[in-house]
Amino acid sequence: MDIKGSVVVVTGGGSGIGKALCERFHAEGAEAIVVADLNREAAQSVADSLSGVAFGVDVRDESQIAKMVEDVIEQFGRIDLFCSNAGIIAGDGPQWWATSAPNSVWQAMWDIHVMSHVYAARACLPSMIERGQGYFLNTASAAGLLSQIGDAAYSTTKHAAVGFAESLAITHGDDGIKVSVLCPQAVDTPMIQSVEAGGVAGVDGVATPQHVADCVVAGIKEERFLILPHPQVDQYRGAKTANYDRWIGGMRKLRRAYPKPEL
Repeated sequence: MDIKGSVVVVTGGGSGIGKALCERFHAEGAEAIVVADLNREAAQSVADSLSGVAFGVDVRDESQIAKMVEDVIEQFGRIDLFCSNAGIIAGDGPQWWATSAPNSVWQAMWDIHVMSHVYAARACLPSMIERGQGYFLNTASAAGLLSQIGDAAYSTTKHAAVGFAESLAITHGDDGIKVSVLCPQAVDTPMIQSVEAGGVAGVDGVATPQHVADCVVAGIKEERFLILPHPQVDQYRGAKTANYDRWIGGMRKLRRAYPKPEL
């Protein structure tokens, strides 16, 4: 897919990876950049800098996503690329068991990391299928292929995000729908800074949002399903599938090597 001349929507576009994506798509010559974020002021600030359009959207609310999609199609006639990028992180928390996070955290992770992708696809697919083309970029995480030590809810829901992206690609590829899933390790964003300075996820270095955006543009141009800003992730994924028990043993060793983050 060529970004030039396209109508692009980015959720979580007010900061971090989402902001970098908006800026990079604008540099690629997108016709319109739609910036959606829970923080309406942040979305507006990014949109203003790119001559884009801003929406204040809580991606946990399907009606808000549906209304935004309806408004964008009414204004621009179509959505070429929908980037479902909003995300949160929390950590297991004391006593640092896999079950330590409260139900409210698990539910929020599920709503934002999984259901928001479902809501976006549900809203966009009718018009995309009618046109015979459309593209979804769903931000997951390397945790969706491997695991995030110290955050069971994050790891579990990011696995589910990858699974939904697979289903979207399998089910609708013959309808002309393209899908990419973005799976970085640590990225220098406010989200990761709020929990730990890279921590276990930063073992291979902390990428800049701009680097991630560059990788996304390259991946979309090649229409690759899996976009990995940290190439080591593919090696780890291979090791995991080759010998699951050995991989789990290695992850336990890694967990012992890093202190628990302070929340």
